Amino acid sequence: MNDLDLTAQPHDGYFKKAFSEPGLAAAFFQAHLPAALVAQVDWSTLRLEPGSFVRKSLRQTHSDLLFSTHINGSSLLLYLLFEHQTSVDQIMPLRVLVSMTEILVRHEEQHGLPLPLVLPFVLHQGPDTWTVSTQFSDLFRMPPELAEIMRPFLPDFRHALLDLTRFSPATEEPEPRLRMVLQLMKLAREKKLLEFLHWAPQELARLGWDFPVPLVLLCYLYALHIDSSLDLESIAHTLDSNPNLQENIMSIATRLRQEGRQEGRQEGRVEGRQEGKWAGRIQMLEQLMKRPVSLDEELDGLSMEELQSRFQKLEAEYNAAFKAG
Repeated sequence: MNDLDLTAQPHDGYFKKAFSEPGLAAAFFQAHLPAALVAQVDWSTLRLEPGSFVRKSLRQTHSDLLFSTHINGSSLLLYLLFEHQTSVDQIMPLRVLVSMTEILVRHEEQHGLPLPLVLPFVLHQGPDTWTVSTQFSDLFRMPPELAEIMRPFLPDFRHALLDLTRFSPATEEPEPRLRMVLQLMKLAREKKLLEFLHWAPQELARLGWDFPVPLVLLCYLYALHIDSSLDLESIAHTLDSNPNLQENIMSIATRLRQEGRQEGRQEGRVEGRQEGKWAGRIQMLEQLMKRPVSLDEELDGLSMEELQSRFQKLEAEYNAAFKAG
């Protein structure tokens, strides 16, 4: 977690930096796989394998990590696929099968037979609840009498799934590091980052601030990258109880200002302008309402009063639609 640059793809970067740490990955699998299976795995052998098996066309919405370990004397590959697009992927079992095939082909080319066991796990960030089957055979449509005949000739498996829209990390996740990481992933997709930034210092204080500093910084950096309207000074102020963390957060915020990397802003925009904050808020609301996002050039040409008026109009429309829904 030394490199905290999430500029290009914040969701992908956050997932990979957090779960590439074998201890956190092991804790995730141990918490969310069947206990009988977990008991058979030699977790001390878990290691991250190089490479990605997500097709280039999907890398804006999917990311993946592959881990190797041993289970009861056999080789086991744990394939963790992170899905963060805005709608549920109806053909996810097919995508998983393609990746599993590539994993097995690569293994055979490098090591020969026997093939390792591969267990696929999908981590779904949302925002939509996962409503489609995780079973590969459900992608086919056949009458029962034909299904009975064809079943021996068709591949079949299901992928494990953690759907963050149905899971409350703050109350259901026992492992502290996972609780922090997954709670942020959930609230980021729900556009409730302020709720996370209020919860996190209380959680850290409850833990006696006994928490890996790099992981805390990664969480805050992710939040700053996906919401350019956040008040950085207010965020740092919530960490008064821990001057070391507060100093680190302010250092990150200063670096973001200097490099012009806050989301929703054009590189080179003068940092600290109030107009920039209102522009970021407008763009965030437009994203929430699934409308075309205003270009920076367009918003740069508006006065403070025009930006405020535009935001207030959008906010009223959003609140009316939200209450109506």
